[in-house]
Amino acid sequence: MKVALTRRALARSFAAVAIATTALSGLATRAPADTALRMAVPDPVGSSVGRAATRFAELVAEKTGGEVTIEVFPDGVLFGGDQNAAVNQLGSGSLDGLILASSVYAAFEPRMNAIALPYLFSDYGQLQAYLAGAPGEELLASLERFGIHGLGFFLRTFRNVTTTDRPITALEDFEGLTLRTPNNPLFVALFQELGANPTPMAFSEVYTALQLGAIEGQENPVEVPYNNKFAEVQGQLNITRHLADSFLVALSNRAWERIPDAHRDAVTEAAAEMIAEHDAEEIEAEQGIIAKLREQGMQVNHFAEGELERVQEVARGIYPQFEDKIGAEFMKKSMDFVSN
Repeated sequence: MKVALTRRALARSFAAVAIATTALSGLATRAPADTALRMAVPDPVGSSVGRAATRFAELVAEKTGGEVTIEVFPDGVLFGGDQNAAVNQLGSGSLDGLILASSVYAAFEPRMNAIALPYLFSDYGQLQAYLAGAPGEELLASLERFGIHGLGFFLRTFRNVTTTDRPITALEDFEGLTLRTPNNPLFVALFQELGANPTPMAFSEVYTALQLGAIEGQENPVEVPYNNKFAEVQGQLNITRHLADSFLVALSNRAWERIPDAHRDAVTEAAAEMIAEHDAEEIEAEQGIIAKLREQGMQVNHFAEGELERVQEVARGIYPQFEDKIGAEFMKKSMDFVSN
């Protein structure tokens, strides 16, 4: 028996289809979209910080089933090489993510200077405990007011001085040394106190300045002179280990809020796992890099007996200058944490 469809029945059928289609369309728009983030780093992909960022991106994708992805942009291309501008861009949300030295953040949050107090840490265990402990947590929390969500710190190996032809084995060897430093008042004050002539300069200019003799030296973790071929223009690697630094892994608050709640713990866990892996590899690699610099012709110098203690005493003389900037309470908290 045939059923005749009246106009009214047809209208009801079309209306039902339209309602169903609208409902399904609404479900599609409400379905969680994948979150794609861009993370900037200042150095090449093969550098320490580049490798760390790449590993972090791998772990985030793995732990979120690919629903949160991070693309790494090396060499400062997203911020034109201006690291202070990078922090501002991160805070505004125009950068999703950034891995940058904590010493750069000191221009925005002076308590970050505590990490770089000369000879505060006697070994990497102390530095790791500090960064992962209550002081590090307080520093991360302090960035929220700038629109930045800190995920953690990973260490850099201690900084050492490289010079063109002047070995440094005693306090007096710093006298009059023209030395490139970052544009950070703490670094400048340290080398002034030691008797050197600190010269803040963009890192991109350092190789040429060394080549032309405009400066005699620079200071950085040993990976830096190795990666930048400073052995071509310098002959002395001086194991001063004068201060610590670290890299800060952060997202903008805007990017953090784009990550679905269900995946935020996974992103935090990815950062912690990357940091643990990276720290172990970085510490292990340091001696190998020193050996490679020696093979490239650099002489490796250590302080003569009793000289390290003399240098430490003079270097720590700048602590009172930074008590107001860092804050007396946080400075005491930092020193007590390390001494305990």
